[in-house]
Amino acid sequence: MSALAVLCALLVVLPLILVFFHLLKMGFSSLNWNFFTKLPKPAGEEGGGMANAIVGTIELMGLALVMGVPIGILGGIYLSEYGSEKTNSWIRFGADVLNGVPSIVWGLVGYALAVMPMQGYSAFSGGLALAFIMIPMVLRTTEEVLVLVPNAYREAAMALGIPRWKITTNIILRTAFKGLVTGVLLSLGRVAGETAPILFTALGSSDWNHSLKEPIAALPIQIYYYAISPFEDQNRQAWAGALVLILLVFLLSASVRFISSRRGK
Repeated sequence: MSALAVLCALLVVLPLILVFFHLLKMGFSSLNWNFFTKLPKPAGEEGGGMANAIVGTIELMGLALVMGVPIGILGGIYLSEYGSEKTNSWIRFGADVLNGVPSIVWGLVGYALAVMPMQGYSAFSGGLALAFIMIPMVLRTTEEVLVLVPNAYREAAMALGIPRWKITTNIILRTAFKGLVTGVLLSLGRVAGETAPILFTALGSSDWNHSLKEPIAALPIQIYYYAISPFEDQNRQAWAGALVLILLVFLLSASVRFISSRRGK
């Protein structure tokens, strides 16, 4: 039974190993200085890179972070510290349902709420769509982390006459800070590779982005366009972009593990 358990564990990890080594095989040769610093070449021309897509992905993640994380954390604080049991149960149910909504639906929501009123695709619309995905995830992880803070901390602070809001900000949040960061990084890893929401809202671009009201390039979109391209050079760059994207998600996941281990110590 022990051998069977080990075998099952290896089978779980095996697809990740196969995907990673296949990406290394297909895309590593296209990783060079130009790939990280140059703009894409016109279709049919060899060379160029995905510098704008890499920067665009980071920019979209930053926008989603700014728009989604405060709402998610404040919602988690309400569930943990202030809400009633009846209200909390409905909010948790709604957040769990939203966590299961397909990402393409969030792309349509972002298209209806941002693209159509602004009459154009934009970086802001893309960040908003990703923020919609992050909010329920951050909310649930924030609540779970805050619930783990011992009630003795709250009781001791209340016995000293400290106001409730100061207890929350100065004691509860500081105690759970590493757990909150872990939840945020997990949500960023979740949205980093989303394609459908960005395709409906940010559209993509072959140039640098200079405004939040303009379309913006992103690695998932660039990989999609290059993967269906009839040109071999763009196909190779699609594999290289996929490798960079999975390495980005890997770094976020590794950061989560590092912070979690430090938190445990």
